[in-house]
Amino acid sequence: MNTTLNKRLDTLEQLEAQLAEPSEELIRDIAALDGDILLLGIGGKMGPSMGRLAVNAVKRAGVDKQVIGASRFSDSGLREELEAAGVTTIRVDLLNDQELQALPDVKNVVFLAGNKFGTTGNEHFTWVMNSYLPGRVAEKYKNSRIVVFSTGNVYPLTPVGQGGAGEETPTGPNGEYGQSCLGRERVFEHFSHKYGTPATIFRLNYAIDLRYGVLVEIAKAVYEGRPIDLTMGHANCIWQGDANEWALRSLNVAGTPPTVLNISGPETISLRWAAEKFGEAFGKAPVFTGEEAPTALLSNCSKAHQLFGYPKVTLRQMMDWIAGWIGTGGQTWNKPTHFQEREGKF
Repeated sequence: MNTTLNKRLDTLEQLEAQLAEPSEELIRDIAALDGDILLLGIGGKMGPSMGRLAVNAVKRAGVDKQVIGASRFSDSGLREELEAAGVTTIRVDLLNDQELQALPDVKNVVFLAGNKFGTTGNEHFTWVMNSYLPGRVAEKYKNSRIVVFSTGNVYPLTPVGQGGAGEETPTGPNGEYGQSCLGRERVFEHFSHKYGTPATIFRLNYAIDLRYGVLVEIAKAVYEGRPIDLTMGHANCIWQGDANEWALRSLNVAGTPPTVLNISGPETISLRWAAEKFGEAFGKAPVFTGEEAPTALLSNCSKAHQLFGYPKVTLRQMMDWIAGWIGTGGQTWNKPTHFQEREGKF
């Protein structure tokens, strides 16, 4: 049982401990999984906490399984932290084919590498990372099972009243980032058909940490008295710890052709409502600009909820933690989601 639920998170140590606490369901699924686990691109926003979570789940399951994290590790301190936590790290440039091919053959792969922000003006690099590299990885790990991180940006904007795009909704990405992510999916899908590689396409739509995410951006704007653009007036969110859990558990449901899962919480969140709730917590009236459009980037995640249950951390719990964190000057990352973007230009 996650003992940190319903308690305040006041320090980075408490936050990291909460993110690294495995559920009984994850422990069970890790125990049932054969082979080691490789996180490709562990150096991003979600990778480090996923690595620590995987190590703790392996320990609690009492199985002999290695958790490996591969990244360029431009921040050397991160590599040392992960090694101390029990993650075996490998420094690699995934676009260097010799280095990619030298990686160990591992039964379970979570593909986290990709590029989003800075796409505009550097489209060629985004396409190489998001659509070319997946082919090289799919060839290298054709005998593995693979969880492929993707995004809700592969869908078009949908009417708010429809409850979000489901996995059966035709894709229609807006902008080159979303198009390149659909390219990533299609490339892995091709090699899944060619080699019989089991895969899960993990269409994540806004993970939340106390240091970044849509709700953090809303809370900071309210706290600092900055206007909030309501044009993209609704969103889906999921606690990063739950998203990490579901990514690891998605190894067990990988299929050929790939299993496709939308990943987020159950609510269609009104960002106006969220801002007003943060305003109550801070004793400050939020400032708004624009009006809610009739469409938004939304995902129906009921298929994932059927498989994994509802997220352990609720929307209100996230908001309580974030309000406490922002109100006491907790550290945040300058990694905006650009949730307001309606033209797909990142």
